[in-house]
Amino acid sequence: MEWYLPFLIFGARIMDVSLGTLRVMFTVSGSRWIAAALGFVELTIWALAVGGLVNNLSNPFALVAYAGGFATGTLVGLTIENRLALGFRTVQIVNADSGVDLASRLREDGYRVTELAGEGRSGPVEVSLLVIRRRQLNDLRRLITEVAPNAFMTVERADRPAGGAFG
Repeated sequence: MEWYLPFLIFGARIMDVSLGTLRVMFTVSGSRWIAAALGFVELTIWALAVGGLVNNLSNPFALVAYAGGFATGTLVGLTIENRLALGFRTVQIVNADSGVDLASRLREDGYRVTELAGEGRSGPVEVSLLVIRRRQLNDLRRLITEVAPNAFMTVERADRPAGGAFG
């Protein structure tokens, strides 16, 4: 076995596992054609990597490179996915502080908010509902922490919104 083959196997696994992570992300977000193209490239690279491993099973460095590339590819893929931050999130905020009009403040900052009156354990609460792009989530969290630090917030993945601001 050539001395550089474990490095090629390692690099190939990083690429194919990273692409696999992105393929799943695009599949979930409804981008079927991008997911299919990524799957094609992913499996081509995987076949080459597994071929390099199978042809060199007697070398422990090839096996370690294959497994290490998988683990590293998982981390790389998740890092890329987090940076791309594709998709949408549904955010629900419950604010019990009557001195803070959270929905109005969110609207001032450009968010589209549906406001509901609610009843909590200790009395009336303001419930704000938003659908935002995932890349806006950290900014929204910072704003809520600044404006209404005791507010309760939940976040869920949302499928592609339709109509209204997103139509």
